[in-house]
Amino acid sequence: MDYKTQYEKWLNFENLDESLKTGLKEMNEADKEDAFYTNLEFGTAGMRGVLGAGTNRLNIYTIRKANVGFAKYILTLENGQERGVAIGYDNRHMSYRFALESAKVLATFGIHSYVFESLRPTPELSFAVRYLKCAGGIMITASHNPKEYNGYKVYDDTGCQLIPEWADQVVQYVNEVEDELQITVCDDDQAYPFIHWIGEEVDEAYYQEVMNIEINPGMDKSNFKIVFSPQHGTSNIPVRTCLTRLGYQLVPVLAQCAPDPDFSNTASPNPEVASSYDLAIKKAKEVDADVVVICDPDGDRLGVVAKHEGEYVLMSGNQSAAVYLEYILSQLKAQGKLPDNAVMYNTIVTSDLGELVARSYGVDVEKTLTGFKFIGDKIRQYEKTNEKQFIFGYEESYGCVVKDFVRDKDAVQAVLTAAEAGNFYKQQGKDLIDVLNELYAKHGTFKESQIALSKSGVEGAARIQEIMANLRKDAPTSIGGYRVVSSEDYQTSLCMKEGQESPIHLPKSNVLKYYLEDGSWIAARPSGTEPKCKFYFSIKGKDALEASDKTKIFQKAMMELIGE
Repeated sequence: MDYKTQYEKWLNFENLDESLKTGLKEMNEADKEDAFYTNLEFGTAGMRGVLGAGTNRLNIYTIRKANVGFAKYILTLENGQERGVAIGYDNRHMSYRFALESAKVLATFGIHSYVFESLRPTPELSFAVRYLKCAGGIMITASHNPKEYNGYKVYDDTGCQLIPEWADQVVQYVNEVEDELQITVCDDDQAYPFIHWIGEEVDEAYYQEVMNIEINPGMDKSNFKIVFSPQHGTSNIPVRTCLTRLGYQLVPVLAQCAPDPDFSNTASPNPEVASSYDLAIKKAKEVDADVVVICDPDGDRLGVVAKHEGEYVLMSGNQSAAVYLEYILSQLKAQGKLPDNAVMYNTIVTSDLGELVARSYGVDVEKTLTGFKFIGDKIRQYEKTNEKQFIFGYEESYGCVVKDFVRDKDAVQAVLTAAEAGNFYKQQGKDLIDVLNELYAKHGTFKESQIALSKSGVEGAARIQEIMANLRKDAPTSIGGYRVVSSEDYQTSLCMKEGQESPIHLPKSNVLKYYLEDGSWIAARPSGTEPKCKFYFSIKGKDALEASDKTKIFQKAMMELIGE
């Protein structure tokens, strides 16, 4: 069915939500095509899309369709109806409505749900699945995306986002729904016996687990000051509760504490965007804070700014995670608590620095595809075999988990770790940037960066496919004057080095990675949740200046290579 036919079908649907009908009538031809040319699909972190009418938009009908698929999946699990599904939601437009719609669809299939009484961070939803022994979980969130977006993420019974093996089953059930407008949902009276509200009990259990991750709980905290912003999102109460109880001096950015779906007082809700720190840094200067920490709206990512030589310096996700690792591993080793079989997880687009730090302490390192569900699944596998003991997991995009009572990235844990590490090193006369520089001196200087090409709409999707196809067709032998010594294609699961092929033992994914003769690497990957093609640069230099200069060369060369 072409987009025009789909549009007319929706416009003429008698029971269409009135706000969506109004949106349909206001669409121009380009809007119609973008809203109906395809169906919204699951990516690396579930389903995310712009709010509005259409099969390629997030609305009550596409949410119902996704939930029909998830409900049928839950019914295949042992005692799935009774164990039920935990449901959380963030501060975005329609989040509460989508959470209730999800619960009602599940109730239509006789599945119980446990719905948070108000907004909660994504990691607490992951925790709730485990704490309540549910068969699965749903989180309504678009994470760090702009205000026009919302999303839908699904979890297994360990609190981990569904890995492809199980997500594919959900997608198969979703695709069996021929018409999302005709989905039957039970009414409120029929649904409510299956819907259970959760809150304080789960909160307190989660807070206790977070506070218990402290490695040096007896430290004096009176001379360390933290400025914190939840970016109008879900982390406000959990972070302020946990750190205040532990005795930290936490100064909130009050203008960004109230839940606000329009993110009125922040330039961006994304910690990867430097302007998102503006108000927090202003507050830090006023109160002479040691660190600034900001969470994204659903509380799974943390950005850190450290005071260094009188200036506030933004740390990348790779840099902050390397410093967390150094602190955690050095202290566990000093206390005789570092397991002999410890393992750290990061991803194929994560800096080499964290791996070097881990291995310097004898900790094994395993790489996964991008998407925290792959890290969560690794934890699950070794939990069964006891072959290795999880010690830390992180992605370059500001997400990490310290203790595995949560199986997703957890900014609340990360805030506490940043605070504890910062306080510990301050008492040694150092700051977080000093520690980072020491790691560079020991392991080599790395500069990581990204270029994200936004390509929206039908033409944009085609252009992203073209870029990746051209890179595969004409694989570069050099980039920026440096020879490509090996390459990895995660879609074909093949590594090419010196003319010899070897297999890659990871699930297939549309990612290309090029290793250069100087120890740098560059990767290309379409985003699984946004209309973007992302290019990752991990550039090695003898010092920060050389790494920065080389980064500019490699970025320019890569854009020329793809014709941008």
